[in-house]
Amino acid sequence: MTDEWGGFAVAVEVVVRTGITYGASGQVLDVYQPAGASEPVPAVLLWHGRGPDERDVLAPVARAAAGLGVVVLVPDWRPDAPDSGRTHLRESADFVRRNVADFGGDPERIALAGWSLGGKAAVGAALNPAAFDGWRPRAVVGIAGAYGSVAPTTGTVPIDDLRRGGDLLPSPRVWLVHGTADPVVDVERSRELRAALEEHGWPVSLDEVATDHAGVIMTEFVPEHDRCLPSTAGHAVEAGSRTADVLARAAGITARYADRGA
Repeated sequence: MTDEWGGFAVAVEVVVRTGITYGASGQVLDVYQPAGASEPVPAVLLWHGRGPDERDVLAPVARAAAGLGVVVLVPDWRPDAPDSGRTHLRESADFVRRNVADFGGDPERIALAGWSLGGKAAVGAALNPAAFDGWRPRAVVGIAGAYGSVAPTTGTVPIDDLRRGGDLLPSPRVWLVHGTADPVVDVERSRELRAALEEHGWPVSLDEVATDHAGVIMTEFVPEHDRCLPSTAGHAVEAGSRTADVLARAAGITARYADRGA
């Protein structure tokens, strides 16, 4: 099967498994698996943003990334919970670390990623690993996040954690993606984090894409649904394709976006 996304063909079939319970809280996740892999492949744990239980919002970019050869696991979580969702996020990370092999993933190659509030949560966990019992993922991806306020994973401010103890090694690589026309979280938030990471010697990259807050994950905000839904707009397809490529590269897949001359 050939899946079309981002204007080019990816000859990887994606199998989607939905509604898998991942922890004592009873929350569920979806798994996007590249079919036909003969050995374990890299994996991405991908957290959604502020809307409670919105794993479906990330379906377009998760499917696109899985089409590049990574297992992508997308859990529901509730930022409106009394602990701001920290229990759900920890449970999802624990589940993935224990069970990713059951979905064809490599436990030694797990990237942690998130969009919007989920991006802040992911970066926060990497910069303050004590909050996750010392776990540091292979890499972390922050998509359209703001890093100067409290992260739900840690209860601390990511950029402050970096400035307090950011020289500790090993430091996972940080990949940032942000839309230059984002009216929700200004691209300057990612630029600020990139500069701070570089100052402390962390490996970091920032992909700036010509889209908005929703377009960076291949969606558009639809007011009548009060939700981000899949988009076929050119800017969203292009930006979402780049985000998918960043997710795959962060996990350990050779870049394909660059093969297009982008």
